[in-house]
Amino acid sequence: MAETPDTPPVSEILKDAPNNWGKWGPDDEVGSLNYLGPEQVVAAAGLIRSGKVFTLQRLIGDPKGDPVWPGRTPAVRTQVMDEATWDSDDAPQFPGGLHYADDKIEAFLQGSTQYDALGHVWYDGKIWNGFDARSTVGGMDKASVEPIAQRGIVGRAVLLDMARYRGKDALDNAETFTHEDLQACAKEQGTEIRPRDILLIRTNYLKHFFDLGDKFYENFTEPGLFFSNELVQWFADMEIPNLVTDTIANEITYDPNNGAALVLHNALMRNLGVTFTEIADLEELAADSADDGVYDVFYAAAPIKIAQGSGAPVNPLAIK
Repeated sequence: MAETPDTPPVSEILKDAPNNWGKWGPDDEVGSLNYLGPEQVVAAAGLIRSGKVFTLQRLIGDPKGDPVWPGRTPAVRTQVMDEATWDSDDAPQFPGGLHYADDKIEAFLQGSTQYDALGHVWYDGKIWNGFDARSTVGGMDKASVEPIAQRGIVGRAVLLDMARYRGKDALDNAETFTHEDLQACAKEQGTEIRPRDILLIRTNYLKHFFDLGDKFYENFTEPGLFFSNELVQWFADMEIPNLVTDTIANEITYDPNNGAALVLHNALMRNLGVTFTEIADLEELAADSADDGVYDVFYAAAPIKIAQGSGAPVNPLAIK
């Protein structure tokens, strides 16, 4: 969808939205993750009851395809060494006859389940916490993914199964929901969204990617939350540290009210410091929760440590 003359600038859309810049000091690079302290970690550990572990990363190099944001390309894994290497007369030789396999990967750092750096998006020349957007040139000197990776993310997470709540296998293209819908979903599940909870939102929208193949990207508009001052204020009041979804961009692609792209990336990430985790695989966790009725879990994640990176792959853990 191209920008139209009627699409206002993001600065105008967000002129009255709340902002957390400076809340944790002028040098802060992890934003709302500051809400997750030792008290939250210890409390979350008490949620471990059965010891069931769920990994939430989608497979990189899936034979059925890798869903990525339009314009990005899926990861390419290249075999560098394998048993055929030793068919050559000039193959390396090791004492004792050791052979081994080796490979490498070329991938967008945000081309799989991943954490965004807080400086990943911006407007008006300023990224998270008011850092100059010129600090991103050649690599992110400020608000990169590295401080998030060094810190790690641990806390109570609540799965909000919006697809099941709406009685659907998967949400539809451009389908929207609000923070009030999240609260209603939690109530129906018999759980509660508490301050400083990590939110895991299941839409199962990527089912359409695996069903449709390349046609998935025709008229591409993902479902999700969309901007309102009330929604952003709710995130601020609830001190939400981390938004995790199973879609590629964690929000509706184009705001239904004004046509602007990815407004919540700026409202929540740039302005409030909420970390975004995208392309999570919530299917096994959701199926288990539908079976046992347990929707609050111990959550732990740490993206890989990449200097100056705008994002990094991650394999989060949800433990019951």
